[in-house]
Amino acid sequence: MNAEFAKHFASDWIAAWNSHDLECILSHYADDFDMTSPKIIQLANEPNGTLHGKTAVGNYWAKALQLLPDLQFELINTLIGVNSITLYYRGAKTQLAAEVFHFNSQQQVTRAFAHYLSE
Repeated sequence: MNAEFAKHFASDWIAAWNSHDLECILSHYADDFDMTSPKIIQLANEPNGTLHGKTAVGNYWAKALQLLPDLQFELINTLIGVNSITLYYRGAKTQLAAEVFHFNSQQQVTRAFAHYLSE
C-alpha cells in the first residue's frame, strides 16, 4: 500500500458515492467481496451484519441511496495499512464514520468494514 494509491482511492471512492452512481461505486470492489456494517443489520435485516458479493451489496446500497437522496460524503482523513486503507469521513446526516478496506493484488476491495460513531 502506498500513499499515492490511498489518496487516489479515497478521492475516487468519495466522488463515486457523491455522484450516487451505483456502478461507479461498485467498480472499486472485487465481485466476491464481503461488506460488514451495523447498517446492514438495520437496512438489510441481516443479523450478522455481513453481505457477500456485488449483487447483494449492490441491492443494499441501492436501497440506502434511495432512502438518502441527498447523501454526501466528506473525507476527513485517510489512514494507510499494509494491504488496507481506512477512510475517516462524514457520512449520512454528517455522522462520523470510518471504513476499513482490504485489497487484493488487482487493487480491488475484497473486504470492507464500516464503523460509525456510537450515538
